[in-house]
Amino acid sequence: MIEVGAGQQPWQPTMREISDAEIDAAIEQFRAEGYSRLAAVATEESLQGLRERAEAILSGKVQYPGLFFQPDAPSGRYNDLQFGQGWTGPDTNYRKVEKLELDARFRAWLENAVFERIVRRVVVGPVVIYRAVIFSKAARVGSDLPWHQDGGRFWGLDRDAELQLWTGLDDAPPAAGGIEVLPRSHHSGLATPLGGVVPRVNAEAADAEARALPVPTRAGDVLLLHNYLWHRSGPNITDAPRRGFTVCYMPASTRCLRKKRAPREFVGVFGGANGTR
Repeated sequence: MIEVGAGQQPWQPTMREISDAEIDAAIEQFRAEGYSRLAAVATEESLQGLRERAEAILSGKVQYPGLFFQPDAPSGRYNDLQFGQGWTGPDTNYRKVEKLELDARFRAWLENAVFERIVRRVVVGPVVIYRAVIFSKAARVGSDLPWHQDGGRFWGLDRDAELQLWTGLDDAPPAAGGIEVLPRSHHSGLATPLGGVVPRVNAEAADAEARALPVPTRAGDVLLLHNYLWHRSGPNITDAPRRGFTVCYMPASTRCLRKKRAPREFVGVFGGANGTR
């Protein structure tokens, strides 16, 4: 693999001016409903820079030791996903690419000033990230993702995180596999101690199909998502890709509980340990 990064030119994200009132309203809805949306946060210049870097990573032109890749299932079925394959060569059909904090552009975006203002209203004290990942649905290929929650034993933490910030790199209408949520579901905690995919019996008991709410987004929009919120997305049946960059923020005191390998050490942001701001 070719390591790049040290020689990258500095890249600074740009965004529209977001008022305190907008952020306060977004936080209020996030706490009540489990999600909220800030429209048109990223400028087209920022989006272009992030898309270019995403495409360079997927093509193998930009590589970092430690990036995690998961190919999408050719069938489009979540249950057919294969794990442990990692990088299989240049391709647009990766379902996710993780550890993007290794890249200067994505690191700059996840530490932008607007995100800091949001995060500091939710996370008390020093801040670290659990993950920084692109979830991608290639044109006419992207698979479905069932109802799930981002917490529980599956995440291997001594406490569950609360806040994820999802940036749309492309338009994400329902036909492209846009996010659907079950409003207020975060108030009920985890469906199972394991977390992750919500069992069908729980979804049926919650009447999730009838209550599902599509949250279509435009490129540059930012979603605030509670980790316990039930959310899902369908396949991409359009001729354009649907990529979202999501980052989970949590207190720096959070500890990894895994025992099979060395516990994870989390990257600090916003002036914390390892933070660049």
